[in-house]
Amino acid sequence: MPRQPRVNLPNVPQHIIQRGNNRHICFYQNSDYPVYLDKLKEYAQKYDVQIHAFVLMTNHVHLLMTPKTEQGISQLMQSLGRFYVRYINNHYNRTGTLWEGRYKAALVDTEHYFLKVSKYIELNPVRAKMVKHPASYPWSSYQGNALDKEIRLLTPHACYINLGNTQEKRKANYRALFNDEIDQYSIQQIREFTNKSWVLGSDKFLKQIEEQLGRDISIAKHGGDRRSQEFKGK
Repeated sequence: MPRQPRVNLPNVPQHIIQRGNNRHICFYQNSDYPVYLDKLKEYAQKYDVQIHAFVLMTNHVHLLMTPKTEQGISQLMQSLGRFYVRYINNHYNRTGTLWEGRYKAALVDTEHYFLKVSKYIELNPVRAKMVKHPASYPWSSYQGNALDKEIRLLTPHACYINLGNTQEKRKANYRALFNDEIDQYSIQQIREFTNKSWVLGSDKFLKQIEEQLGRDISIAKHGGDRRSQEFKGK
């Protein structure tokens, strides 16, 4: 079955997942993480992409980004992926691929899902039982979005800015989002929709995307699965 074309639109956020090949590690030492983040910042600036949230796990990464051009995210991920493979292969005397095929991506409905996806990303180390709280994990955006660490890589999205009139209020209200766990339905939905490159949003959002694209995206949205018995039962 031919793979579906990516749905890319300027100014529409995307949740990105990129995994190590065969789930193998892609960060060998602590020194590898800042190398990846430095290049992420460089290519984000080069291709006019805003980074709102991220987490670097041992064998995969999650990114929440908004491109200003249609091809911005594709260009960023291609350049970053190639650089990082060369870096790892040269640094650790290895050969071959590092990443598992194409990265996964889902357009994100800002009205209903943006903050939930940001929270989902930053809670990855907690779900993996690596830490008890996201504040304890050094390689995510939580310390910038919720705490006082300056992460120049990050650009606040309007959804984040609307959390408060001051930076202190925004951070406090963002931290408050983590007082409650994400329900299992939402975790499954975010995970599945991103892995299958569907559009994560309401019917209204899907209709807006179709109008912008000028075509049906029924495969990308897969509404039947959204209303399946599996989802209804959760």
